[in-house]
Amino acid sequence: MRRIRAAVTGAVTLSLLLTATACGGGAEDGGGQATKTLTYWASNQGSSLEVDKKVLQPELEEFERRTGIKVKLEVIPWSDLLNRILTATTSGQGPDVLNIGNTWSASLQATGALLPWDAKNFDAIGGKDRFVDSALGSTGAPGQDPAAVPLYSMAYALYYNKQMFKDAGIAKPPTTWDEVIAAGKKLSKDGKWGIGVEGSNLSNNIHQVFVLGKQHGADFFTADGKADFTSDGAVAAVKQYVDLMATHKIVAPGNAEYAQNQSLSDFAKDRTGMVLWQTPSQTFASQGMAEDEWGVVPAPVPAGKPGTGTATNSMVAGINLAVFKNTKNLDGALKFVKFMTSDEEQTALNKTYGSVPPVKTAQQDPAFSGPSLAVIRDTLASSAAALPQVPEESQFETVVGTAVKELFADAAAGRPVTTESVRAKLDKAQQQMPKK
Repeated sequence: MRRIRAAVTGAVTLSLLLTATACGGGAEDGGGQATKTLTYWASNQGSSLEVDKKVLQPELEEFERRTGIKVKLEVIPWSDLLNRILTATTSGQGPDVLNIGNTWSASLQATGALLPWDAKNFDAIGGKDRFVDSALGSTGAPGQDPAAVPLYSMAYALYYNKQMFKDAGIAKPPTTWDEVIAAGKKLSKDGKWGIGVEGSNLSNNIHQVFVLGKQHGADFFTADGKADFTSDGAVAAVKQYVDLMATHKIVAPGNAEYAQNQSLSDFAKDRTGMVLWQTPSQTFASQGMAEDEWGVVPAPVPAGKPGTGTATNSMVAGINLAVFKNTKNLDGALKFVKFMTSDEEQTALNKTYGSVPPVKTAQQDPAFSGPSLAVIRDTLASSAAALPQVPEESQFETVVGTAVKELFADAAAGRPVTTESVRAKLDKAQQQMPKK
C-alpha cells in the first residue's frame, strides 16, 4: 500500500497543476469573490487512474481541513498530459494548479500561461532557498523567473536482477557501457534478454539519447538555442542506444513497441536482466518482485566514474508544480503549493513515491538514506544534467523521440541501422523544428 500511495500521489500533483490551467482557476460567486475551490490536474502515477484518485484524495482532504479550500482533482494519463496543457494554454481555460514534467518547464514558460515564480511568490511558500539547485535548474529558461516549483526529484540508475546475474555467472553489476554489453550478451539466451528499453516512449527515448549525447560531447542544441541534431556526437549517441537492439542484440525486438512501462514488468518477471529507469521500486513491488531480488548502481558511463561533462549519466528528472497565471484564486493556489512542498508532505509523498524530495530539509530524512535512493540522490548532486531549457524542448522530445522510435522499429524488423540512416532520421527531425 505504501508504494501505491506514493505513485498515486505523484500523479495527483501533476493533475493539480494541469487542472488549474483547464479551469482558469477557482470559480467566482455572484459577489465576485473567489470561491474556496481549486482545480488540480494530476498525472497518472499509479497502476490506474482510479488508484491515483484513492491515494491522493486523503491528501487533498487534509489540505481542505487545514485551509477550508476544496480541491477538485482530475488525474490525467501521461499520453494526454502535454496536449491537455498546451490546449489549456491557448484556450485560457485551464486548472489552478498542475503538475508538469520538469523537462517541459521552458516550453510551457514560453506560452506565457504559467505564473512566474518571482521573489514574492517564492516567499509565499517559504523561499526559493529551500530547494536544491539541481531541481531548480529544470524550472524554466535561464535568466527568467522559474515557471514552476520542484515537487519530486528523480534520476536514472541501472537496476539489475540479482538471480539472473548469478545464473549467468556475472560477478558484479556493470558500471560502463562495455560492461553492460558484455553482461547483456551473457543474459540474452533461452528467451531472456539483457536489458529492456521503451522504444515507443518518446520522452524516455529523449532522456536516454540526451545522456549519451553528453557522453559524446553533444547537447542537441547550440549555445544560442538552435537545434543541432545532426552533429557527429548526436548521431553517435542515437546509434549507440539503438544498437543495443540492432547490433549487440541484448534487447528483445518487441521492446520497439513498448511505451507503457512494459520493460519494468519484464524485469520483475525475470525476462530481462537490466533496466535503466527512474525510481521503479514501487512498480517492481506491484509486480510481485521483492526488494532483495534486485540491485541498483549508477547508470553507466563510457569509462571511470560518473561526473560532469562526458561522465554525465542521467538527466535531471522530476515533477514540478505550476500555477496558471489566470487563476481566480491565486492566494489559494499559493497555499496549496506551500502545502505540497512543506517538509511534512515532501517526506510523506516522496517516501511513498520512491523519489527524492527537492526540498533540502526534507531530503535529510532517514527515509531517503537507503541504498536505492542514495544512488539517485548522489546522481542528482554530482552527475546529472538538466535537459536544454529552451522553448522548443517539447518539440525536441516529439521529433527526435519519434526518430529514435522509428530506428528501433527498423532494428526490430531486421533493417540495418547505419550512421547514415541515423543521420537522415535526425536531419528530418531537425527540419520539423521551428526556424529561428
